[in-house]
Amino acid sequence: MKLITEVYDQVNYISEARQDGKKDYFIEGVFLQSEVVNRNGRRYPRETMMKEVARYNENYVMKSRAYGELGHPAGPTINLDRVSHMIKELKQDGNNVVGRAKIMDTPMGTIVKNLMDEGASLGVSSRGLGTLREKAGVNEVQGDFMLATAADIVADPSAPDAFVQGIMENVEWIQESGVWIAKDIEMAQKAMHSASKEDIAKVQLGIFEDFISKL
Repeated sequence: MKLITEVYDQVNYISEARQDGKKDYFIEGVFLQSEVVNRNGRRYPRETMMKEVARYNENYVMKSRAYGELGHPAGPTINLDRVSHMIKELKQDGNNVVGRAKIMDTPMGTIVKNLMDEGASLGVSSRGLGTLREKAGVNEVQGDFMLATAADIVADPSAPDAFVQGIMENVEWIQESGVWIAKDIEMAQKAMHSASKEDIAKVQLGIFEDFISKL
């Protein structure tokens, strides 16, 4: 399965006063879209998207464990030390999924709050795993699609780094004992460990060329 990320930059900032004089911070807007060809040339069938959103709502949002991170993580696993917010609501609006997330009092959440106070431009990026099938020049996301999170918070969402995105999205992920492992990285490590001193440079070059060919 491939790591699939999508960025949406039309989110709103909301702050609500609390009785103790402090403020709660939220972001809300379109977190996911279906039935359109997005900027990455991918299309999510509505049935596939809404089925996965229902699963994510039941297993994560309703159980208060739908976390998101600050920045672009390199894999599908949620890193608790980088959590900045909790997704409180995901609801269907036509072909879109509108979300609302509360910024948490974590180290990364504090950074987000300061950025919001300073008027920084932020967006959200969904992160999931799935397979793709090309149809008429469009990569259609298949029914095995699984959300890791409906929204990470990202900066400069209109211009993500294409090379980093290429690295992230061209690694094959497999699940072993409930843990997602980067298959290409695992295979590369095994190849280098088993190579002789005379062949190590050749093996490393082959791994690099194979990686570049997949971008």
